[in-house]
Amino acid sequence: MNSQIDYEAVFHALPGMVALLTPDLVYADANKDFERLAGRTREQLVGRYIFDVFPENPNDPAATGMRETEASMLRVVATGERDTMALVRYDIEDPERPGLWEEHYWSPVNAPVLAPDGRVTLIVHRVEEITELLRARDGLDSGSRARVLQTDLYTRSRELQEVNERLRQAHAHEREVALALQEAMLPVPSPVGHHQAAVRYQPATRTLNVCGDWYDLADLPGDSIAVAVGDVVGHGLAAACVMGQLRSALSAACRIAEGPARALEALGLYARFVEGAESTTAATVFIDWDRHTLTYSSAGHPPPAVLHPDGTVTFLDQATDPPLGARVDHVPRPQARAPFTEGATLILYTDGLIERRHEDIDTGLARLAASLTRHRGAAPEALADAILSDLLPPSGTTDDIALVVIRL
Repeated sequence: MNSQIDYEAVFHALPGMVALLTPDLVYADANKDFERLAGRTREQLVGRYIFDVFPENPNDPAATGMRETEASMLRVVATGERDTMALVRYDIEDPERPGLWEEHYWSPVNAPVLAPDGRVTLIVHRVEEITELLRARDGLDSGSRARVLQTDLYTRSRELQEVNERLRQAHAHEREVALALQEAMLPVPSPVGHHQAAVRYQPATRTLNVCGDWYDLADLPGDSIAVAVGDVVGHGLAAACVMGQLRSALSAACRIAEGPARALEALGLYARFVEGAESTTAATVFIDWDRHTLTYSSAGHPPPAVLHPDGTVTFLDQATDPPLGARVDHVPRPQARAPFTEGATLILYTDGLIERRHEDIDTGLARLAASLTRHRGAAPEALADAILSDLLPPSGTTDDIALVVIRL
């Protein structure tokens, strides 16, 4: 995302009437076209209840615009889904001539803005003023014009619904195929000697797409293994295919490289020739049980965690480098080493476990550390389940999660 874009300026420059309302139906903002076409200033809108600003026409006993608009917005708040209204007549009082109501026809759409936990924080209220279009229907009275246009809009709405349903089915099928591909490429790992290990792959629950998260465990000479997790940017089948290529390449590199840094260097060189692999993150740890050491390197990935027997948690964050493909020239990656005591636990994970929109990453890391400390006596299988239970919001996530837990 380009951080230099002034999204406030973009919002006010949007063509057509767009307003933001709170779940209590109070105006939070409105763009320039909304102010102009509604005949209300910003001061007359922001902070005020929508139906205090635009009450129903008291001279029209059959008016239903206010009731229908309120019902649509409350549906959005309750369901978290977009609601497209049928053509509605909603007269507006002239602000300069109180008591004079002007006939208006609108085509509204209300859409939710969701918080990370799935709650609706704002309603995007977009309306098209189509009064003049109705008046252009020469030879028809206002009621007939409304019925004709409403029929046109209903037909178009049904066509759009059919297109959206076909797209939804296509996305759902792609998700099923991508999930099957993920499962085929992320099998339950073989036992790591006499050491206990647990792995989890949790697909996103609040999106039709799956992502490119992966994990891997590879045997090394002696009483050692390499463990890795990674995250491909993107979603769907394309990301799943890129994930498969990178996972295999890193697994092979770990078996022949002198350490995790050299393995990630090899992966970075390979990723340059894989379309869609740019900006992939990965973390790799070589576990040496003979020497009781963890040698690690990270390519833009959240730091692995070590849960010590006394319940304290440290993060392996002393060898962090940019993601794959972030540099034009090849540069050696950093590597660090940390000792461990018997009974400690190593945890690797992808960012979906800790990151939440509009929240600092340190908050997510602290949440993970607290969960690990709380369950410090648990075996890897139980600990993996407890971590997911503690950290995943009840409404689910929009990002996949890969998790590896190894008793050291």
